[in-house]
Amino acid sequence: MRPVDDIPRPRTAADLDGYGPTRAEAALRLHAERVTTNLAEQKRAWERGFTRRRTLFGVASAGIVALGAQLVTTRVAFADPATTNRTLVVVFLRGGMDGLSVVQPVNDSNLTTLRPGLTIAANALLPAGRGFGLNPALLPLQPYWKAGTMAAVHAVATPDASRSHFQAQDCIERGAADVAVTTGWLDRVLQAMGPGTTFRAIAEGNSLPRSLVGNEPAIVLQGVQNFALQGSSAIRDKSIAALQALYTGLDHPLAMQAQETITAMAAAKKVGTSNGGMAGTYPGGGFADGLRDIARLIKAKVGLRVAVLDLGGWDMHTNLGNIDNGAMKDNLTGLSAALAAFIKDLGGAYTDTTIVTMSEFGRRVEQNANAGVDHGHGGTMLLFGGGLKGGQVHGKWPGLSAGALDHGDVAGANDYRDVLGDLLTKRFGVTDMGPIFPGYKYKTMGVAT
Repeated sequence: MRPVDDIPRPRTAADLDGYGPTRAEAALRLHAERVTTNLAEQKRAWERGFTRRRTLFGVASAGIVALGAQLVTTRVAFADPATTNRTLVVVFLRGGMDGLSVVQPVNDSNLTTLRPGLTIAANALLPAGRGFGLNPALLPLQPYWKAGTMAAVHAVATPDASRSHFQAQDCIERGAADVAVTTGWLDRVLQAMGPGTTFRAIAEGNSLPRSLVGNEPAIVLQGVQNFALQGSSAIRDKSIAALQALYTGLDHPLAMQAQETITAMAAAKKVGTSNGGMAGTYPGGGFADGLRDIARLIKAKVGLRVAVLDLGGWDMHTNLGNIDNGAMKDNLTGLSAALAAFIKDLGGAYTDTTIVTMSEFGRRVEQNANAGVDHGHGGTMLLFGGGLKGGQVHGKWPGLSAGALDHGDVAGANDYRDVLGDLLTKRFGVTDMGPIFPGYKYKTMGVAT
């Protein structure tokens, strides 16, 4: 096989004509020769000790760039077609959601004193038990609370008491306070789960979230219908056929990856052109679109195990509001409408789906001069799906008395890793939390059965 630099580079149309009966076929032959040569070089590098991750990282240099460079993903998983019926959906509410506005202590004099304009009257709250009430903006989700497939955990926190968005998000998404832990907690979850399908892990958005950073492949999507080669349908179909023929029978790991990618694109095309029997109507906006996309993948049974998406706008230093108006009412109204549509759309698959919302920290208890609340500590997580001990607020509640507060914040009485540990052990068969949350000894909270 000739070195890459020895492969002819036609400079004129006449030069190109010498390589095939048509110019299109001539160009394809030249490209195929370059790809084959590069793959041979890559295979020799593999035999000299390249790891699978290094090869995938350098995939563009191996000629699969003709395929991979046009994918709207950051990384693509290629694994055995093992699958599962259960899916973990992680919703990160970025900005530091104020848990006291979501799950409010009922008739708490400390709260009304510190937040005279922001508390909600007891008779307007949705009953939640244990002396708590849900914000009435969560009304679309109340049926799931009553049915036992929705729950909450209050006063939950990370070991990092930083009030910096970046530092707190980094800590919670790595799943460890030790900065020596560089991978994300969901990346380690995927490793513990073992091989899966190409679509076993996705992130809806523009980039890979910190929680999925690591060795395990994941796909970043902005709509499953966009998981495709670019260009017109005629060019796209011909390109896929040519690439499939090019890699067929080639004894090299990248050949398998190319074939798996082609298969994945075919699956994505099928999912993307169908509404999956969508039930109900989603509200507008990118967050709802992401949930709709996840529901389509779950119902298509493509082996989706982990899905991640973000919803920003929770940094409410001003105009937090109350039952009548304000940023919190607006955000919770949108969140609850999108989640309710998602759950309805899932239908029977909701039983095998676990949804968890998390945020980097909570807020200070006392309102500020701008009718908002500043960065704090203990926050709130919401849980949805089958196998929960639902219809209740879990965890220790430290209270809001002056002596119970952590420098003016809700104390972090419950570690978020215990909440996630319960979900992983009870719902996803991940029994050893040591590798998932290094340096932390998991303690069950009893949120799942």
